Amino acid sequence: MRMSRMFIPTLREDPAEAELVSHRLLVRAGYIRKLTAGVYIYLPLMQRVLARISQIVREEMDKAGAFEITMPVLAPAELWQKTGRYDDVGPELMRLLDRHQRPMVLGGTHEEVVTHLVAGELRSYKKLPLNLYQIQVKFRDEIRPRFGLMRGREFIMKDAYSFDVDEAGLAVSYQKMVDAYYAAFARCGLETVKIESDTGAMGGKSAHEFVVIVDTEGGEVSVLSCPQCGYAANRERAESLPVLRHADHTETPRAMHVVETPNAKTIDEVTAFLNVRPHRLVKTLLYRAGERVVAALIRGDRQINETKLARAAGTPTVEMLDGPTVERLTGAPVGFAGPVGLGAAVMVIADDEIADMVNFIVGANQADRHLMDVNLRDFRRDQTATIRAAEPGEHCPRCRQGRLTERRGIEVGNTFKLGTKYSTALAAHYTDEAGDEHPMIMGSYGIGITRTAQAAVERCHDDKGIIWPAPIAPADCHLVCANSDDAALVEAAEGVYRGLVAAGLAVLYDDREERAGVKFADADLIGIPWRITIGTRGLARGAWEIKRRDHQGAEDVPFASVVGRMVDEVTRSRSACQEAAGIPART
Repeated sequence: MRMSRMFIPTLREDPAEAELVSHRLLVRAGYIRKLTAGVYIYLPLMQRVLARISQIVREEMDKAGAFEITMPVLAPAELWQKTGRYDDVGPELMRLLDRHQRPMVLGGTHEEVVTHLVAGELRSYKKLPLNLYQIQVKFRDEIRPRFGLMRGREFIMKDAYSFDVDEAGLAVSYQKMVDAYYAAFARCGLETVKIESDTGAMGGKSAHEFVVIVDTEGGEVSVLSCPQCGYAANRERAESLPVLRHADHTETPRAMHVVETPNAKTIDEVTAFLNVRPHRLVKTLLYRAGERVVAALIRGDRQINETKLARAAGTPTVEMLDGPTVERLTGAPVGFAGPVGLGAAVMVIADDEIADMVNFIVGANQADRHLMDVNLRDFRRDQTATIRAAEPGEHCPRCRQGRLTERRGIEVGNTFKLGTKYSTALAAHYTDEAGDEHPMIMGSYGIGITRTAQAAVERCHDDKGIIWPAPIAPADCHLVCANSDDAALVEAAEGVYRGLVAAGLAVLYDDREERAGVKFADADLIGIPWRITIGTRGLARGAWEIKRRDHQGAEDVPFASVVGRMVDEVTRSRSACQEAAGIPART
């Protein structure tokens, strides 16, 4: 690949719209260009990165016994209506009408399509288990497309779907995919952690995410984990043990009474006015959950976890009510809502910490008033559930000894135990040995190909540019002719280039008529793991300079040894990742 003939439009300045360092570097280094919000063009270098990631993923899927297919992006809305996701997914689902005014969707995932396929083709238990996958473009109409390829409206994903006769079979299929994921990401040069996650609109019994840990602002996933037992979950899913922050739970319950709290709406204002600590208050937050209104009760020093609240309410999502609606339901402005006296039309869900509280403070459902010494006997609870957000420092829910720590990460893969949600809705049934019919047990498994590429950049870079992990770099080495006006150097560079290519290496050869400084700056920006410099000093010394992108120093290697040395280094890099992929699978 000669840079003089390639399309690699590097930039000296950061693009104004890029928020993350990985986004800025991918644009500056000539890998991507924005077409519209959340939609990007993949330029030649990026195309090579995506091809390498895809091939690694494809090999691991094949090794795990999955079969590659390609499904249409465009699908009839009827399939999504049958499973309920046409409404549950909401506006993120790309919708359109064809010329006959029939509703269609652009798939963000393909559970409906693959289940429809299998339902029409398989009947016998003898054909199961089955795992089908594809590497395909996907569409999601994100409300706020941002962070480049991290949260786009069009992206490339590997999605796989397993079909089994029972839960035991699903467990085996699921573990095969988990093992394949660890191997694939290790082969990409990325260490990942598997964490518990929420199933969301996908449905099913349980789910996990595979996350690349980063220490930058690109870490969109908050990972809470226990260093003592290994428990790990994202913030939407993470649990923690209830913690009593005061000894007042041993008090004798007192009689509830009203206190005046003029203009005290927020937790800080109420606690300052009443001279109490925030954990003595219980907040009442009102949400729309499907067709119902839910009052969520959590301690004053806690934050609500809307994902957990939606799960408790039995709806895909919840939405906080606006001020006028709150006032209509409670008779008071926002800030004074409380559980006492709420009508039966409002479902009351209390966080499990509240079950141990005594003599606490709530809104009085009257302007400028609160109720003190409130106890559980004073109001109706329809449900008690964990709806608060877990916090770092709290005790682990699994081992009950370790304390949770927080790290940030980027989700690059996910796995779901779907059960029978889709097979029941779309009649994907098999017949057992006795002739009885049962719904197939399904799993769903995704890897974000484009997200993995950007996650690698977010994880691997410095102030000069990208530092690609060797297995997914767009080339194995970057050959630089320091002076294209020097015939002797050009001749030497051409010889090295031919030797590297003949040895089977992918080479990006900078043969442009540019200053050496420009070429070196672009090499650092583009981020290929190895740079070979053909320069005047090397010509005089009989050795060319070889430099690793992630090292400061360089090494002089004799002319005759350069090609062999590069073959050895590239082989060693690939072997190291292969070895990492061969580590016994973690569960």
